[in-house]
Amino acid sequence: MSTEGAHLRRDRRRQQQQQQRRRRNGWAIVAGAVVLLLAAGGVTTALIVGAQSGASDTDATAEPAEPIAFPDDEPATAAGDAPCTTVTVLSSYENAEMVSRLAEGYNAQPRDIDGNCVTVVATKEKSGVAAENAAEAFNVLPEDQRPIVWAPDASSWVSIARNTGGGVTVPPESTSLGASDIVLAMPESLASAIGWDAEPPSWDDVFAAAANENAWSDLGHPEWGAFKLGKTSPLIASSGEAALLTSYGSEAGSIGELTVSQIADDEVTEGVRQHELATSHYMATPEHFLWHARQAEEQGSAADFLSAVIVDEKSVWDYNRGITSRDGVTRVEGEPPAEKLVPIYPADGFYVADNPAVLLTGSWIDDRETAAAEDFIRFTGTQQGQQIVRESGYRDLNNELDPLVAEVGGFTADPSGALPFPGAGVLREAHAAFPEVRKRAQVLFLLDVSGSMEEPIVTGDTKLAAAKDAITQALGHFTPGDNVGLAAFSADDVGPIAPGLVSPVEDIGSGRAGFLRALGALRPIEFTPLFAAVDEFARQRAADWDPDRINAIVLLSDGKNEYFGPSVTAEQMIANLNELHHHSPVLIFTLAYGADADVATLQSISSATGAHYYDATDPTKVSEVLGDLVTSF
Repeated sequence: MSTEGAHLRRDRRRQQQQQQRRRRNGWAIVAGAVVLLLAAGGVTTALIVGAQSGASDTDATAEPAEPIAFPDDEPATAAGDAPCTTVTVLSSYENAEMVSRLAEGYNAQPRDIDGNCVTVVATKEKSGVAAENAAEAFNVLPEDQRPIVWAPDASSWVSIARNTGGGVTVPPESTSLGASDIVLAMPESLASAIGWDAEPPSWDDVFAAAANENAWSDLGHPEWGAFKLGKTSPLIASSGEAALLTSYGSEAGSIGELTVSQIADDEVTEGVRQHELATSHYMATPEHFLWHARQAEEQGSAADFLSAVIVDEKSVWDYNRGITSRDGVTRVEGEPPAEKLVPIYPADGFYVADNPAVLLTGSWIDDRETAAAEDFIRFTGTQQGQQIVRESGYRDLNNELDPLVAEVGGFTADPSGALPFPGAGVLREAHAAFPEVRKRAQVLFLLDVSGSMEEPIVTGDTKLAAAKDAITQALGHFTPGDNVGLAAFSADDVGPIAPGLVSPVEDIGSGRAGFLRALGALRPIEFTPLFAAVDEFARQRAADWDPDRINAIVLLSDGKNEYFGPSVTAEQMIANLNELHHHSPVLIFTLAYGADADVATLQSISSATGAHYYDATDPTKVSEVLGDLVTSF
């Protein structure tokens, strides 16, 4: 980019930084309007952040309002008659705990809406998946399972859903439940070494460090390896969306004033493409990254897995108090980590996840359910509801934190630089651009074709047929420029691994037809040389390792190692994977397929390579699970 362009970016950043604290203060006024409307018993039409509700620069300069006086909850004297009206609330994975606790708090008191009691049921789905479903009126679900309230963790998903066909189902009005700043989180020692715990960096600084292969060695810490920047997928999670937008904003010269034309600019796009090269791989949720960081710490240091990760404050709080989730669904509470994560609020701005609650409209929702949903939303803005919000790790509508949450999370009380997500046009353009700027993949699908793959599943297909369908669907995620290949493994008695590589790892743009022909020709054989196959193909892929690509194997297996030919042991296989990972890191994502899969071994394979294990022990879910897995690329 030209020197003149660099000066322009710096000037724009200075102007932006002067406005950022005023923006945060302006949002308090909006939040005040929220509670006033809630107190009146209606559903608010405002959001905690201004851009989604059309706040102007003039609005942003207004003096901050007095703190909101949250009203008391007003439960019924006695519960209404049965059967209770059920209100299904769909959250994101990130804010599921808060929404569940709000539902529990509401359900703990008697409710009488139009003569009936009320039961709120909390469900969850990944943000990007829920937005796709909302755009299609949740027609993937039976009517009695469709949500009445949708509470994604950021308003950006409401905008995406409304602008991709969901305008009838998803109205523009929503109510913020509370907020979580999306920050750069680093292990304490790394943040201290680079000085960002004392003086927050700009996003330019972050991306420059991530691109510098000597960043840590120059600071006297070669043992930390390369600067490893973790991101979630912007098509799935709000933190990934924020990471992509900050990358564009950094290149364009302003995080808070990003435009559609800037995203479309060739020079900006190339800069973002270079930023993405520093990404190890993408994951579906923050929990996936943080689980691996904790595993790395237990084996030595979290720095072996990541240097920094872009996540919401709530995820930092969870990590620091010992909450982890291997699959993003099941949460496990253990001892806090030896080294906490430090949340860093970059100097040129950071996005805020505002957790909007949207009362949906649709043929499956009747007037009684609407009235009950309105009452639940009213409850979220009361003293009792906002206490739950704070205790769940979020900032309330006054931007206040629970003191213990703030201490454990290491949060700044009122950081300068908070920004709303941009409008629908910018979001849509960024989503559309991601397939072109993301780090390219170099992936080998490695498929178990042992005799057990001939077994039928409840759908009537064989396991192999269902796996082929799932891989065919997953192939749609990859675009020209991605290198994708296919290998399969089984054996007869002591014979060699067969059939081996059946489609070379090559550009899927030209190789898709050959890949699909090879996939269709696969047939079950007999034994399961799992250890030998993993060891052999990991070595092959490591020999072809490309630092500018996400180098990976996607392993799908339905059984335990069973082979009478020459083979390594399980211990030797893991030791070899650990050795390879230090100089030619090939990620091996494992998918346990069917009830007889060797879950423990597959988990150890993925852990040894810094990748993730996926569970399709219910073989009817293999397409869904594999679809989730390929969002890592």
